[in-house]
Parts: sequence; structure tokens; C-alpha cells
Amino acid sequence: MAVPVAVLDCDLLLYGRGHRTLDRFKLEDVTDEYLVSTYGFPRQFICYLVDLLGATLSRPTQRSRAISPETQILAALGFYTSGSFQTRMGDAIGISQASMSRCVANVTEALVERASQFIHFPKDEATVQTLKDDFYGLAGMPGVLGVVDCAHVAIKAPNAEDLSYVNRKGLHSLNCLMVCDSRGVLLSAETHWPGSLPDCTVLEQAALTSQFETDLHKDGWLLGDSSFLLRTWLMTPLHIPETPAEYRYNMAHSATHNVIERTLRTMRSRFRCLDGSKGTLQYSPEKSSHIILACCVLHNISLQHGLDVWSAPATGHVEQSEEEYEQMESVDSEACRVRQELLLTHFS
Repeated sequence: MAVPVAVLDCDLLLYGRGHRTLDRFKLEDVTDEYLVSTYGFPRQFICYLVDLLGATLSRPTQRSRAISPETQILAALGFYTSGSFQTRMGDAIGISQASMSRCVANVTEALVERASQFIHFPKDEATVQTLKDDFYGLAGMPGVLGVVDCAHVAIKAPNAEDLSYVNRKGLHSLNCLMVCDSRGVLLSAETHWPGSLPDCTVLEQAALTSQFETDLHKDGWLLGDSSFLLRTWLMTPLHIPETPAEYRYNMAHSATHNVIERTLRTMRSRFRCLDGSKGTLQYSPEKSSHIILACCVLHNISLQHGLDVWSAPATGHVEQSEEEYEQMESVDSEACRVRQELLLTHFS
């Protein structure tokens, strides 16, 4: 005779049967200061996320007691900003560590579903021109549509045989390709690339390259550092500047490109699950990639709500690839011509 197997609900064991929704924590019962210190964000921001994700997080469940969207979001924010499933975080909102993990998975997928809503290049001409004007105001570099860079996020080893995620430092990671505007708003985020791939290879294979090479953005370019190849739509610094114009170009390039470096540092500071201080992301590459992308979405939403990207202390360290820059000089004659014309027109 078949023996029925009982599926144990950790929350049910802890709290018993009762209401169908677990609402043990109330936002209105705590101060904004507490919310910011514990979950990284103020009440208004959290309420916006509840409105944004509530319907998705309330999907029918086979579990006897569903966890409310509000509680799921608090659990996920607690993990993103602390990088930990510490018992105190679960205790604060009244759920077990196992339920914390499920909440992070649910909220992560809900945010990833909305990534294209919050992370994209502007399309209308007026907004594109504003984008260029804002970049030009930083250091006098014209025509800039975004600044691009890569950063590694440490993950657990997928398995002993898979070396594709082992980076130059011998650690397992994802190499994430990011583009932002002059305020630090992300315009593109590709978070799934294996850590063994150098930055130039990531860009070569990225959707970003297809987007720009189809002439979607033909009257401007991105700025990238010397780990990338010069392209007609991607301006890199000169390796050995010789003339005053070349020095001025490199200085303007560096000052403008610094925006993405600051953005990546402050994202790691705000989302400590990315900075490695609590250890690597203990998920598969796919799930880790989704967590990183979810943090990117939250980063852009936070800027929409006036939470300045530069306000957080930049304590996180961005682990970036150390490319062999001297081997990265472009042989694209048209790209060299575009950069030379830029030098003559704006920096001579």
C-alpha cells in the first residue's frame, strides 16, 4: 500500500495554521530609518514595489499559507542589500530561512520579467539629444550615448568540470556588461556571460553589439576603456597619446567614462549580495545572473524615486578584468577615421 508523503511547510511548523496570508510584519509599525537600515530602502520605495509586483507575487500557490507580497519583497530586499539569509532577517519579518530563499526567488523572477521596462536606451530624438547634452556637460565629449564597462560577480562553482566560469584570477564568476547614462541610470545590462570570457569577447557576442551595428544609434557612440576594441560606435582611449589634442581627448574620455565605474562601485555598495563580502552567490549561473539583473532593475527604479546613485558610500570593490591592453588596438580603419575626425573637430 502506498504511503502518503507529507510536504512540510517550514512556516506552518513555526507558526501553525491560521490566516491564509502571512502578514506578521507591518510597514506602518516601523520608521523609515529602520526600513533603510534593515532593508536598504525607504517606505515609499517599498510600497511602490508592492504595487508593481503585487499581482505577480500573489499568484495561486499549492501551499496552505501564502506569504504576502509585502513580506516577500522585504525578504528579497533584505538579501539583496545584506547578501545574507541570516536568521535575524527572517525573524524580523517572521519567516524561516527556507521561506526567505523562496521569497528571493519569487521577487527576483518578478523583477527580471520587468527588466526591459526599466533598462533600455531612449528612442525619441529629444531624449537622445538630452542624453548627449548631459554627457557633453561632464567633460566636453560630444556624441556620447552611454558609457560601457564589464564587472565580475563571484558565484559558486557550477561543477568541477565546467571551467568556463573561471576568470583570470582563478575564481568562478559572471562577467556582466553594463552601459549607463551620465546619472548612472543603466541603459543596458547583460549579466549572464561566463567569467572566463574577456571583456572584448563579451562585447563581440553581446546583444548590445547587434543593437548598435544595425545602425539603431548611428549619430552617436558609446565610450569604453582599453579592454575593448575601437569601433565606429565605440570610442576607446588612445594607447599612446602624443599631441595636445590626443591628450585632451584622453582626459575627456577618462572623466566621462568614470561614470560607469562609479555606478558599478555604488551598486555593489547598495546591493551587498554582489560585492562578495558575504561570500559568492550560492546559486547556479542562471539564477545568479537573474539576481544581478534584478539588482540592476532596482537600481534604476531607485533613481526614478530620487535615491541618488552617488549617495551611498562606495565601499564595494568592482572586480574588473585586467586585459592585455597593448593587444587590443583596433584594425578597423573606418573606426580609426571616426576617432581621428572627432579629435580634429573637437579637441584640436
